[in-house]
Amino acid sequence: MKKIEKYFDINMVLMTIYSALESVRAEEHIELVYDIEATIPKELRGDVESVTHVLTQLLVFIFQNTPNREVILNLRAPQDFLYEESITFEVEDTGISREKAMSFFDARLKPVLERLDATPSYDDENAKVAISIPFKLHDLGNRRYYRLPDIGMLGKKVLLIAKSKIVADSLQKMFKYFLYEVDVGAEAYKQRGSNLAIYDIFVLEDSLLTEGIEELVQKVQQKHDLKFVVLQEADNAEVLNKKFISAYLVKPVMQESIYELIIALFEADVEDRKIKKDAGQPIINMEKYIIDAFKKSEEAYMQMERIKEEMMPMHQQKHTPNPIIDSRDENDESALVLNVELGKEKTKKSGIEYANALKDFIETFDRSDIYFRDIAKSKAAWQIKEFAIDLEKKASLIGAERIAKLAEKISLMFVYDNLDMLPVYTGKYHLELKKLFTEIQKYLQKYR
Repeated sequence: MKKIEKYFDINMVLMTIYSALESVRAEEHIELVYDIEATIPKELRGDVESVTHVLTQLLVFIFQNTPNREVILNLRAPQDFLYEESITFEVEDTGISREKAMSFFDARLKPVLERLDATPSYDDENAKVAISIPFKLHDLGNRRYYRLPDIGMLGKKVLLIAKSKIVADSLQKMFKYFLYEVDVGAEAYKQRGSNLAIYDIFVLEDSLLTEGIEELVQKVQQKHDLKFVVLQEADNAEVLNKKFISAYLVKPVMQESIYELIIALFEADVEDRKIKKDAGQPIINMEKYIIDAFKKSEEAYMQMERIKEEMMPMHQQKHTPNPIIDSRDENDESALVLNVELGKEKTKKSGIEYANALKDFIETFDRSDIYFRDIAKSKAAWQIKEFAIDLEKKASLIGAERIAKLAEKISLMFVYDNLDMLPVYTGKYHLELKKLFTEIQKYLQKYR
């Protein structure tokens, strides 16, 4: 069968698989949780049908052969995901032997693994079964950066109570991503003095909901702003007509689900500290808020930096205006990717043919985003400075205004000691370089 590659949403694939495996999960009494590294982009290019088939078959095999009743499918990838990388789908501590695992790969998955250029593996140390599959990246802007848009959504306390330990641990990890304080289980609740009023969010699995808990939640909500969230299985999700339920969290829960949940719970609070939204709406759609956050990940990061600066004691704050933190100037948006007229004027003064200058820029900076990523990761100061100076000079010469401004900001990081911002700018440079190369190629083809 021919491999058909297209762009797809890896989250939707995982949700589809989760739903398709509902009967076998119920039959084997297995709880399935996804653990996805933040380095993995949301949108990928690959053979989605083959990927779905491989992961479904892998999980069915593990469900039917593991003695465990709780299974975590981990998705792992390199720290910096550029152009094409492999994602490893792995399950640890399966209790399955090497012989059985490798026999399964050969007998059941060999043709489709070859079609995907995928590599199966087995780790004897912890009986880990894994498959690594190469994918291409569609857009670096679709990295999993989650930055809450308002300071009023920060600093929350959460109580989590679920039947499954791996579900509770997974939710705890995802809430802690936002630096929330999280207590898990009834024992932790007792250690806090059995005081529900100290929490901002109470997440409870639906099968554990009793009349006594309902009465307690309603009593606390009369005097305190407690958000009560019910955790449900997607296949058995039911919206109860009960006003004290603030929202529903539907399995499989992923980081986008928690991000969207927080937005939904507190978006009205950032205005007047009072809930105005209708209660009882399920948190299922993972597109509404997160896509915009992906596209504006840099702006969100800068907003968080400004908040941290404002929260510092006055004597610790930087009183000199900081062009890196305050970089949302209007000129950035008005600057052109490629200002041809400006470039022609500058190259003419330098005695250079404009087309030759464009070709030289492509030759010099082809895949320079990978180079910049590598030197930024190692914080090689002198190399970054030289790169930024050279980039600004040559970008300015051809009229690449946006890249030139970006190079200037990278240089200013050293002046204002903002090297922690480098990871953000490696991503932005990748996107701007891609846009610039597209414009240069259009010009060269037109005037060839």
